[in-house]
Amino acid sequence: MSFTLDGKTALVTGSGRGIGRAIAEKLAECGAAVMVNDLDEGALRETKYLLGSMGKRVEVFAGDLTQPQFPDQLVQATLDAFGSIDIIVNNAGYSWDGVIQKTTDEQFQAMLEIHLVVPFRVLRAASTHIRDTAKREIAAGKQVMRKVVNITSIAGTDGNPGQSGYSSGKAGVLGLTRTLAKEWGRYNVNVNAVGFGLIETRLTQVLRDKESSIEMRGHSIRVGVQAEMLESVKTACPLGRLGTPAEAASAVLFFCSPLSDYVTGEVLICGGGFHF
Repeated sequence: MSFTLDGKTALVTGSGRGIGRAIAEKLAECGAAVMVNDLDEGALRETKYLLGSMGKRVEVFAGDLTQPQFPDQLVQATLDAFGSIDIIVNNAGYSWDGVIQKTTDEQFQAMLEIHLVVPFRVLRAASTHIRDTAKREIAAGKQVMRKVVNITSIAGTDGNPGQSGYSSGKAGVLGLTRTLAKEWGRYNVNVNAVGFGLIETRLTQVLRDKESSIEMRGHSIRVGVQAEMLESVKTACPLGRLGTPAEAASAVLFFCSPLSDYVTGEVLICGGGFHF
């Protein structure tokens, strides 16, 4: 069975690189117009160039999602650019790890902010458009399905040592997903979550002698995984390897497509069978 997303508009947060960029690319390939967002303007320009060179409709809106008013601005920018929002993928995130006795309040709160508070604010910002549009469609006898996909992790479903903040934020996403599925079913919105295992991104790259890091709110945060741990994951994973961003994006695409029109409040684990 084939499908198209022609005429649909998608908003994908954290889509400057990695999994987010792959999601934006998949949606665009299927015909959707895409608003891409990231903190890194340079990465966003690269994403826009990539999709634009493929003849796809794409706009960018850079900025810090954790600023309280930014999600409202992002939603409004999407409506101004395309006139509608039909798909929302809450993908933005990063990890700031530490065992609990070494985790500061700021560190823990940062993980809740980006992984749970931000999706809540984005969905709240979009709620007026989604509800009002759905009411008009229903009054006209039309059934138009819209899609929300929140990104969680096996750290959220299973827990993971050294990630109390990250795991808590990702676990909270499940409650948000299931609640919105019940609130928005009447508006013909499917609300689901995809939980990733270890996917090949800069957050799961092998730590080198010169450790890689990302800059967030004045902090240099180390990213990467010890080579020994990666090898142990591959050994424990039934598929024997890490996933690719394209494979991760394909799981999200299912929930964005008409194939999932009668699926809501669910979590799909895309982790090659691996669990912590």
